[in-house]
Formats: sequence, structure tokens, C-alpha cells
Amino acid sequence: MATLAVQAVLQSGIVPTFTAATSGGDVFANDGRTYLHVKNGGTGAVTVTVDSFTPCSYGFDHDIVISIPAGAERIIGTFPPNRFNNDSSMVSVSYSGVTSVTVAAFRV
Repeated sequence: MATLAVQAVLQSGIVPTFTAATSGGDVFANDGRTYLHVKNGGTGAVTVTVDSFTPCSYGFDHDIVISIPAGAERIIGTFPPNRFNNDSSMVSVSYSGVTSVTVAAFRV
């Protein structure tokens, strides 16, 4: 499991840095204004799962599960801290496959 550096989005713009997704999953710091950008450069769909640690306002503890088709990308988030942060104020994400999958975390 790797810790993704959260990149601050600036009015002047940034050059985003993407890293390879880790087979054991990744974590990133979350303040409620953070989102995850996932690029699937592979030849098959990849499922991304963001772990929910606390039930939603309806009482269900359901993860966010997103399927990303081959060659596509998705921006996922934001993540309410009271629902998605673990004890270390981190969000945990896992992938069904990591071949040609890159990720980046951003804060707005």
C-alpha cells in the first residue's frame, strides 16, 4: 500500500503528477476537498473501490465502486471525512487490476 501525495490545485494551474496504482491499494490524506483521478491505460476495465469506514446518513456502510473502461479515466470524489477517513485521516482505495493504471490525488 502506497501513500499518494495530495496535489493542491492552484488558480495559476499545476502540472499533475500521476503514479502507478499499487496492487495492495493506496491511501491519501483527505480534508473533504480531495478527489482521486484514475487513468486506465490497460486493455480491460478496472474496478476502483473507495472504502467507506462509517455508514452514510441512511445507515448503510457502502463503498464507492467505479468501473473504468479500457483507455478511460475518471475523477472520483470528494470524500466526506466523517464517512471515508480511517483513524489516520486517510482514504483507502483499491483496484481490481493495476496494469497500466495511474492515479493522482488532488485538493481544491
